[in-house]
Amino acid sequence: MKNKYMPTAISLYLNYFIHGIGVIILAQNMEALAQHWQTTTGGVAVVISSLGIGRLIVLLVSGFLSDKFGRKPFVVLGVVTYLLFFAGILLSPSITVAYVFGILAGIANSFLDSGTYPALMEMFPDSKGTANVIIKAFISVGQFGLPLFVSFLVAGNYWYGWSFIFCIVVLVVNLLFMLAAGKFPVANQDAKVAAKEEGKTVQSESKGSLWFDGTLFILYGYVSQATFYLVSQWLSQYGAKVAGMGDASSRALISYYSVGSIVCVLVTAALAKRAVKEIQFLGIYTLLSFLSLLLMYLVPTSLMCSIMSFVVGFSAAGGVMQLGLTVMSTFFPQGKGTITGAFYTAGPIASFTIPLVTGMMSTNLANIFLFDVIIALIGFVLAVLITVRYYHLFGKNSQKEVTIDHDTNR
Repeated sequence: MKNKYMPTAISLYLNYFIHGIGVIILAQNMEALAQHWQTTTGGVAVVISSLGIGRLIVLLVSGFLSDKFGRKPFVVLGVVTYLLFFAGILLSPSITVAYVFGILAGIANSFLDSGTYPALMEMFPDSKGTANVIIKAFISVGQFGLPLFVSFLVAGNYWYGWSFIFCIVVLVVNLLFMLAAGKFPVANQDAKVAAKEEGKTVQSESKGSLWFDGTLFILYGYVSQATFYLVSQWLSQYGAKVAGMGDASSRALISYYSVGSIVCVLVTAALAKRAVKEIQFLGIYTLLSFLSLLLMYLVPTSLMCSIMSFVVGFSAAGGVMQLGLTVMSTFFPQGKGTITGAFYTAGPIASFTIPLVTGMMSTNLANIFLFDVIIALIGFVLAVLITVRYYHLFGKNSQKEVTIDHDTNR
């Protein structure tokens, strides 16, 4: 993958390292922020929900505008907006003001996605799937490292804001590089080549039912996002208050969770190259998510939570949404842009609604995890229905291969 765009690509990946931190930074500093804003952890959860609103506001239009105006402006917009979020949270005197800056974080995420994903596919046209899967790895590394850093700050009685300052410094350096030396291909310059290749490998007609199969996939997109989003926000709190773990060990659960997601990215990418069909992953991964969450709920011990954090990270946060989208594109090969927008719109809706529901349940963390167990069970049922429909429409001997080109973000 070494070419003239590699320095810019590394800069793009670093943005997603910070994005991985940004997704969980409010949850990891929940107690400190609640005290600063004179509210409860439930109040902080409401602020967390604002990220979903921000993403939803611009998600459907930012990709179109990126095609029209190019990738670099939207990457720069994403970085600048993220800077406003990190600085704004530190300066917010109340959850009302913080809520506005939380919306900016969601907008920043959509801007980055609309500029970064197309840019990487245009920079590395022969390895699009690998280029995008690496994004997921950087996100997971950020989510692995932040709990360790926050634990260090807590143990030393240092100001919680240093975790935000770190993100600001990295983004400022990255922004300066992007403005001075960032190189991007012309937008959509490989579209004709991709269209020719796609015409050879993708079926020309949609076999799926728009209403039935489309509804199944959109619901699956919502449930898969909700499952891992809920865990990423409440896992540390659950370990501390339900499993009776210490501060450092409870925060480490998110690190185990992130390692699991990194391992899953590697395993899934390797198996996909060996022609293992994406449909074969869906049922297995969602079943593992359900069982791991159920065990954490039924046996809330330090050891069980540590092991199952890795398993749920592997099964729920290692790319299951992109697998669902890939399978959906098999059902509807002629409408990839439309189905991508519809599928990923379910994600920010989950990011908005789940924190609101769990915020109301914040006085009983066990109930929050029971809620996640139920969501994961619904996800498994949806995966089974999708699998049945897949084999009904395409047959068990279908050897159609689809490259994984999308990530969940998050």
